[in-house]
Amino acid sequence: MATASFNMQSVFAAPSGGLTSRNMRNTNQLLFKRNAPVGVRCMAQGDPIKEDPSVPSTSTSAAQPQMPPSPPPPVSKPKVSTKFGDLLAFSGPAPERINGRLAMVGFVAAIAVELSKGENVFAQISDGGVGWFLGTSALLTLASMVPLFKGIRAEAKSKGFMTSDAELWNGRFAMLGLVALAFTEYVTGGTLV
Repeated sequence: MATASFNMQSVFAAPSGGLTSRNMRNTNQLLFKRNAPVGVRCMAQGDPIKEDPSVPSTSTSAAQPQMPPSPPPPVSKPKVSTKFGDLLAFSGPAPERINGRLAMVGFVAAIAVELSKGENVFAQISDGGVGWFLGTSALLTLASMVPLFKGIRAEAKSKGFMTSDAELWNGRFAMLGLVALAFTEYVTGGTLV
C-alpha cells in the first residue's frame, strides 16, 4: 500500500508533471522486486528423492505444460418427486392444475345448461349436478395425476400457443368466472343469460 502511494506521489510530484523513464524504472523496481528465485520441485509418490541443498533449483513454473480447463459438468434437472403427498401439497404441481381444469369444464357446462334449460347454477347443482360434479372430478383428477406419477410435468410438454402457463391462466379465469357467475345469479335471483 505504501509502495503504491509512493509511486503515485512520485508521478504527480515529478518536475515535468508526467511519467518519465526514471520514474517508470523506479516504479517497476518497487512493484516487481524479487527477493529470491522461485522454483518448482516434482517428486514421485512413495520414492522420495533426496536433493542436495547446496545446489539451487533452476526450474520455473513456465516449464510446466498448461492443461486446458475442462468443460463444466452438464447441469442435470432436479429429480421430480412422484410421491402422492408431494404432488398434492399446497405448492405441488397438482392442485392448481386440477382445480383449473375442473373450473374450465364447470364454467362451460354451467353456461351451456343455462342456455339450454334456463336453470341457474344452484338449480343445476340441486337437479342432479352433484353426481356429474363428482364423476367429472374423479375422472379429471385421475387423468391429471397419471402423468405426474410417471414424473412427467406439463411444463415439459408445452410448446407453441397452448403452453402450460396459458392453461394455468385459463384455469384461474375459469375459477373466477364460475364464482362470479354463482354470485351474480345469487344476487339477482335468476339466470345470467
